[in-house]
Amino acid sequence: MTNGEMGKSKAGKSKAAQAREARAAAALRENLKRRKEQARGRKAYKPADGVEGAEKSHESAGFVPDKPKA
Repeated sequence: MTNGEMGKSKAGKSKAAQAREARAAAALRENLKRRKEQARGRKAYKPADGVEGAEKSHESAGFVPDKPKA
């Protein structure tokens, strides 16, 4: 490989490659928006008092801390 080939810019890429990169970038932006919205929803969620499963869970896995032994 020569130095000229190493420094190719977007102008040297085919239209198909540019379109593929644009689609991938758009998909990544949409995924980030979706994940941020999910995080906001989890943060805003507050279960009602007395509702089973109202203990604080560990992230999205739903693990709850062990109950104290009587």
